[in-house]
Amino acid sequence: MAGSLIVAPPAAAAAEPLTVTDFESDGVPDGVYAWGNDAASTPALTVEPDATRPEAPATNRVLTSVYDVSQWGGWSHDLAATQDWSAYEGFSFWVNGTGSGQKIFFELKDGGGGPGTSELFESSFTDDTAGWRQVKVPFESFTRRADYQPGGAPTDGELDLVAMWGYGMRLPTAQGTLRWDEVQVYGTAPPRPVRLSTDRPVYPADEKDRVRVSVTITTATGEPLPGDLAVDYRTGTGTATPGDDYRPAQGTLTFPAGTASGSARSFTVELGKDRRSEVAETIPIELSGTGTRPPAEPPVIVINAHDLPYLNARKPVKDRVSDLLGRMTLEEKVGQMTQAERGALAKQSDIAAYRLGSLLSGGGSSPATNTPEGWADMIDAFQLQARQTRLQVPLIYGVDAVHGHNNVVGATIFPHNVGLGAARDPELVERTGKVTAREVKATGIPWNFAPCLCVSRDDRWGRAYESFGEDPALVTRMATVIDGLQDNGVLATAKHYVGDGGTAYGSSSTGDYTIDQGVTRTSRGELTALHLAPFAEAVERGVATVMPSFSSVDFGDGPLKMHAHDELINGMLKGRLGFKGFVVSDWQAIDQIPGDYPSDVRTSVNAGLDMIMVPYAYQEFTGALKAEVEAGRVPMSRVDDAVARILTQKFRLGLFERPYADRSRLGDVGSAAHRAVARTAAAKSQVLLKNEGGLLPLRRGAKVYVAGSNADDIGNQSGGWTISWQGSSGPITTGTTILQAVRSRAGSVTYSRDASAGLAGHDVGVVVVGETPYAEGQGDVGRAGRTLELSPADRAAVDRVCGAMKCAVLVVSGRPMLVGDLSGVEAVVASWLPGTEGDGVADPLFGAVPYTGRLPFTWFRSMEQLPINVGDAAYDPLFPYGWGLRTDRARDRLKAVQRELARGDARSKAAALLLTAALPGRHWHADGAVRDTRVVLGALEAAAALLERSRSVSYAEADALVSVARDVAQHAGKRPDLQAAADHELAAGAYRKAVDLLARSIR
Repeated sequence: MAGSLIVAPPAAAAAEPLTVTDFESDGVPDGVYAWGNDAASTPALTVEPDATRPEAPATNRVLTSVYDVSQWGGWSHDLAATQDWSAYEGFSFWVNGTGSGQKIFFELKDGGGGPGTSELFESSFTDDTAGWRQVKVPFESFTRRADYQPGGAPTDGELDLVAMWGYGMRLPTAQGTLRWDEVQVYGTAPPRPVRLSTDRPVYPADEKDRVRVSVTITTATGEPLPGDLAVDYRTGTGTATPGDDYRPAQGTLTFPAGTASGSARSFTVELGKDRRSEVAETIPIELSGTGTRPPAEPPVIVINAHDLPYLNARKPVKDRVSDLLGRMTLEEKVGQMTQAERGALAKQSDIAAYRLGSLLSGGGSSPATNTPEGWADMIDAFQLQARQTRLQVPLIYGVDAVHGHNNVVGATIFPHNVGLGAARDPELVERTGKVTAREVKATGIPWNFAPCLCVSRDDRWGRAYESFGEDPALVTRMATVIDGLQDNGVLATAKHYVGDGGTAYGSSSTGDYTIDQGVTRTSRGELTALHLAPFAEAVERGVATVMPSFSSVDFGDGPLKMHAHDELINGMLKGRLGFKGFVVSDWQAIDQIPGDYPSDVRTSVNAGLDMIMVPYAYQEFTGALKAEVEAGRVPMSRVDDAVARILTQKFRLGLFERPYADRSRLGDVGSAAHRAVARTAAAKSQVLLKNEGGLLPLRRGAKVYVAGSNADDIGNQSGGWTISWQGSSGPITTGTTILQAVRSRAGSVTYSRDASAGLAGHDVGVVVVGETPYAEGQGDVGRAGRTLELSPADRAAVDRVCGAMKCAVLVVSGRPMLVGDLSGVEAVVASWLPGTEGDGVADPLFGAVPYTGRLPFTWFRSMEQLPINVGDAAYDPLFPYGWGLRTDRARDRLKAVQRELARGDARSKAAALLLTAALPGRHWHADGAVRDTRVVLGALEAAAALLERSRSVSYAEADALVSVARDVAQHAGKRPDLQAAADHELAAGAYRKAVDLLARSIR
């Protein structure tokens, strides 16, 4: 039957083809599905009768694919279990074409943990025939796909055929209809040779070393050798001089009949010493033997570069950069400016062949074994390849660790930036950076594409949760994460420069995105006021790298892509702001600049980009940039500036001395101490929006009814950029769900996701609702029907539970949402995307810590209000920016502030004295709330004025002082515009004005 698993017969019986998919079913077979970059590009698949294929039976059925592909689209068959195709010669299928001349690629899914994590090998055919034809391709003609490999796929570059997960058909960027039938593997495989491999692909060594090379034999079947095997070895011709640099070696390794597959023999090569300062030199190793297949990439011994000035760690970085730069060829400089995706490498030795300066893992691009050790092994292997280059410049590896080391299973996952913005705690944000850096660096990665310092001005943006908030003053405060990263050995990246949070709805030209990668229509003054300040702060803190935005800026004379914006990169960032690090492009972003590829390269580099995230077309990019320099269209001075900036950061990181992972810290990844920081961050990020009758905190031991889609889902509470780019629902990594955390505190818990279980007999309900994961433009409102409304199932759960008992609704989302009628809901909490530590959500819920978080975004009443932000002339939100009810006592809070201030400088002590007049019990209610607003607010305002001029006062102390005034204002419930403005002034350091605005809001 179509789509069923058929076990391959042994090789001797493989003369008859094995049918993989035959479409003899009423509908599209199980495992067959269409895909595309957007809904319009996803082909329509149907199964229809068609007996016109040669030799087809009268009842034959075929798959019809109707397509209109804008970027990419196609269809695949993912098998439910692996099939062994090693006994067969090749892959075949029938296709009914139209003679369109279109080239159509198809690929096989080889090995790995599943269809989505297989190594991809491709071939193609041209639709040059109208009518049915059979396409037959021997397996030996398939090549590893060079433009894309999924995260977690094997990287051996071999089409093993023993564990195949299916295939895919990639349709052309065009309109058309193709019919498909009878997908098979055919023929009898030729005898498979014994594979030869060495214990290392590259053997770096110093002069006078003795290098031991171990050779392993592997049979195709895994069985012992049927006969004797002789493997010849010899040193080949490289850049090292035989007799002078090394003693030539040649001989035979013998493996007798019966030797187990996987056995190894070794030989030794002796190196000499010529007493000269010199660059690295190579000695290839050649292996051969009848009935064997040598390694796809010949192993090589490398005599390390030595006694050159740039290798002297005692010299100043500037001198080392100058010496190294002066030794580099144009090809080597261009290589340093190139960053490729790890999965794009056609072979690992391309790192050396193209002198690549950097690799990265895009979202979800992970080693086949996604563990901390697996990451360290992968990156060390890449660094090993870089050792065979002439100058041995180490790679700098980058990753999007945007809320912890989020690509790694088991790592600590923090709240997304939206939650950290809600926490309003710069010191805590710095600690999250420190933990992230330690986990990232432990796996061998010295560079993080974070933080996002965008100021998000429209909740419809799919990247809103990557922002700390809508207010530039708040985002600027949170730039402390840069210190947490860079003080712990990992380069930070301020992104996305500049204005990506201000793009106009409907301005995107990328696929079916509605706002992401769109156009920010603004003036130079407004851009500076709203979007530039966080980047100026990042530069002031010494951020090492900056990444431009995909978006465009329109100052009134038409949109210009940020990756082409000479005025804002060369002029503003590197000129006026004085940025000394290097600028790296975003993912394939220069391709969006109008013009052909050489002009994209020329324009972006001349505009000030120093390193280009190609990420797949490294061969094309290196060739194009070299040609542009040779033609004089990119000045050599621009190239030298870019490479000097990159090398400076590599030297500062100590990569030349320590290129490999420090494995002593691998045990820290996901450790209890790190998770404790994430738990604190999650707890502080919780924003209490409503709390009628003081329902929260809940009593420990209460009988709790829990419902909602996000109550028991690590994937949903972690959001996008978690294990994979888009994130996903379910138990995708280690952590504690909100439900598990509630169960550890409540007396009893009834959990019913859809609230269908009986409701009687409970003290309180907790309904956890919100969004499912997404990332970037795929989360844009309006794309593929996405809205900011709760799902019907979540809405029904709220209505059912809150209609039967007192209840709290927790909204787990990356942005404010339309929560509907709250009149029957006692308590509402904005939980944002708290990460893996659900205990942090439950801590304030049950009173272990108080609710202290505040809204980083204005919570709108209706979609018609969007965009809505602090400072708008018309401002009538459901909850204003900065809103957040607290469950600790204001008087106790003020006492604690006074004690801290009394330890400070003269102005701080004077402020503490002023607060003494406000603390007598007669000015307070029994519950700790303010009774005499005139006296208390007057003292707060006078004290705040002194704090602005104190050198010892921390932001946390000022924040706590102002919070007392905010309590009064929120209780009065008037003038949301003034309340929001007060929170902006507080973040900006205008403490007195913040108190004054809050005082005015209650009049």
